[in-house]
Amino acid sequence: MALFTLATMAETTEDGKFDTDKKRLVELVEDLKRYNAAQQAEIDMFERYISRLDPQTQSESFETASQMEMATSPGRKTKVRTPERQQLLTPEQKCDIAKSMHKQMTQDLRRAKLHSERELDNYKATLEENDIHLAEVKKECCQFDRDIGKALRDKKCVTMSAEKVIKYIEDKVKAKENLIEKLHQKNAGLLAYKKKLQIQLKQQEEMGEGLTALDFEQLKFGNMKCRKRLDEQNLKHMELKLLAGKTLHVLNSEKEKLQTLTLESDVLSSDIALRTKLLVKMEEETKQAEKERNKAEALNRKLRGQLADFQVPHVLQYIKVKESHSQLQKSIREWERKVEIGEMSLKTYTKSWDKLRIAAGARPIPARLAAIDAGLYGF
Repeated sequence: MALFTLATMAETTEDGKFDTDKKRLVELVEDLKRYNAAQQAEIDMFERYISRLDPQTQSESFETASQMEMATSPGRKTKVRTPERQQLLTPEQKCDIAKSMHKQMTQDLRRAKLHSERELDNYKATLEENDIHLAEVKKECCQFDRDIGKALRDKKCVTMSAEKVIKYIEDKVKAKENLIEKLHQKNAGLLAYKKKLQIQLKQQEEMGEGLTALDFEQLKFGNMKCRKRLDEQNLKHMELKLLAGKTLHVLNSEKEKLQTLTLESDVLSSDIALRTKLLVKMEEETKQAEKERNKAEALNRKLRGQLADFQVPHVLQYIKVKESHSQLQKSIREWERKVEIGEMSLKTYTKSWDKLRIAAGARPIPARLAAIDAGLYGF
């Protein structure tokens, strides 16, 4: 078919349609390439499928394929096909092959994932082991530097440091040997325990093979007892849960009461502190009032004593004293008037004197000096 189309395309080129035929030729070649690629993919998938099958399954699959091909051609007589003739697969067979290949690939991916996870765990374990080994090496280096490195840095004790190094190495070797022996003993104990468990497992398997109907009945009876006990324990567990809920509720209520009481106690304690402060202040005030009362009582006693000793003068003596007092007040008023008059006259005299001094060309007397002069002269 392809050769026929190519021949027709060559004839058309002679008629002058070279460009359009070239495009068609290119498109045809691309279609053939895509068809060949799809056929090659199917062939590769079928080859992988056949390579995974056993020879017996291969022959059975070929027989079923030939039977299906003969059954799909109605109206034809059944003929024995020669192995030289090409056997084509039906879409159902291709779908079955694709499904089996997909299942096999998913299994392969799962196995590869498990293998990679196992390898990753192994690598992580090796890294952890290397980290532990590195930490041990660092620790040993620090101990060696602490115990022997300081002595080696000192040049005076070289022989002593060599003996220390040998002793240190021997001690470390002995410690490692003791650790190896302990690990061997532990490993031997674990192996013995493993053998014991394997023997017990075999015995249980053997006993399980030799069980009878009576044993099953006993097991059923024991199972029933265990179920009854389990039900009782479940009931007890539910009762305990209910009791725990009630106790929790009571505990929460008591906690709330305790919180309120603590708040009240805080308020009362603050009130008590204030009351105590007020009481101290009142006690101080009472002491001060007591002192003032004592002073007042002493003064009152003194005044009462004076009042008891007081004698009222005679009326004529009182009149004379009163008259002398009025005369003295009158004389005081007269002298005050005279002083005012003297001050007024002094002011007038000082003003006239200042005018005369200014007219004569002298400086006026300051007010301070004038006051001094007035005081000296008794004005």
